[in-house]
Amino acid sequence: MTDMLQAVDALLRRPADLPPPHLRASLRKADQLTQAQVAEVLNVTPLAVLRWENGQSEPRGVRRKAYARLMRGLAEKHPTVAPDFAASLAD
Repeated sequence: MTDMLQAVDALLRRPADLPPPHLRASLRKADQLTQAQVAEVLNVTPLAVLRWENGQSEPRGVRRKAYARLMRGLAEKHPTVAPDFAASLAD
């Protein structure tokens, strides 16, 4: 039972791979990117990006990995936009 609880604790300590939805648009805009530009690169519609940014849905699979990479890069480039998320990347 102790191993299971330790495994659960390890899952809870994992850093978030994406910033909260309310920060995603701010990061994108800080780099002067449009939803259409992000959508084109990730091969989704601008509506999908809008939904990711307002929390209506989440990217999945390879798109999640690519979007998370974009968000991490933007947070590192613009650390004042999402300081908590940017700080979590340094851990």
